[in-house]
Amino acid sequence: MNPWLSLAARSHASAPIDVLVTLTLLSLAPFALVMCTSFVRIAVVLSLVRSAIGASAVPPNAALTGLALVLTIVVMAPTLRTIERDAVEPYAQGRITQNAALLRAAAPLRAFMLRQTRAADITLFERVGGAESFPAQRVPTTVLLPAFAVGELRSGFAIGFALYLPFVAIDLAVASILMGLGMVMLSPPVVSLPVKLLLFVMVDGWALICGGVAASFR
Repeated sequence: MNPWLSLAARSHASAPIDVLVTLTLLSLAPFALVMCTSFVRIAVVLSLVRSAIGASAVPPNAALTGLALVLTIVVMAPTLRTIERDAVEPYAQGRITQNAALLRAAAPLRAFMLRQTRAADITLFERVGGAESFPAQRVPTTVLLPAFAVGELRSGFAIGFALYLPFVAIDLAVASILMGLGMVMLSPPVVSLPVKLLLFVMVDGWALICGGVAASFR
């Protein structure tokens, strides 16, 4: 049989499989964005800051999600460049197979996740899953993913707690002043909200928070 015809037949047979794998990867993209990147920590911090200010609907959810997405792209830029150089470009040029491209793409992403994950969390989920202990670089993805997610939630809440305290202090100060003036019928949030907004704008709060949460990643 002509070798060119054989190659064409194999390519034609594998085309539906390639399409299926591509569609599956696209369907998992939102899951990967949430579970494998810096998105969770950033989104939690921004949501807690909005709650601390006391403006429950401002900024709207779409704005916070968009800002979290943009910051995620900024934080993940070095990892994404590595994936593009080592996996996407060689696969687009036909120098590596799809399986090899996936393995190469997963390596820098796993390295990023390992840098953010505590050993105690990895040990916990190894014990929960009944898996044996592995060296850091060989931790199964089924263990690394939940350990990373739990660590990101913990970090997000810790940063949010630190950011919450100044706003709580303002609320307490305003409530004490109103009580001292005998204005017990006036709701403290009515007065404290403009004060918090003014101070937040004066210190350029959004820029400080975005820069701080981005710098919290290793």
